[in-house]
Amino acid sequence: MSNVKDLDWRRVLVSPSLLAADFSRLGAEVAGVEQGGCDLIHLDVMDGHFVPNISFGIPIIANLRQASELLFDTHLMISHPLAY
Repeated sequence: MSNVKDLDWRRVLVSPSLLAADFSRLGAEVAGVEQGGCDLIHLDVMDGHFVPNISFGIPIIANLRQASELLFDTHLMISHPLAY
């Protein structure tokens, strides 16, 4: 599914967070939750400034696009989101 308009907003949508994944197996983890029937993949992007934690950035997200066609539900916790 590549379009937010295709989602059925009348039901509960499942969007597992990538932060709960084993980072050494991200592609397999995404494939697993996709096969399990999730609707979206939730990405918490943290920069270490807006919040003290750091997660992952654009290169990892771009590579994940090759692993799944699900929509990415993204929570930007970064100081300058328009820069990205």
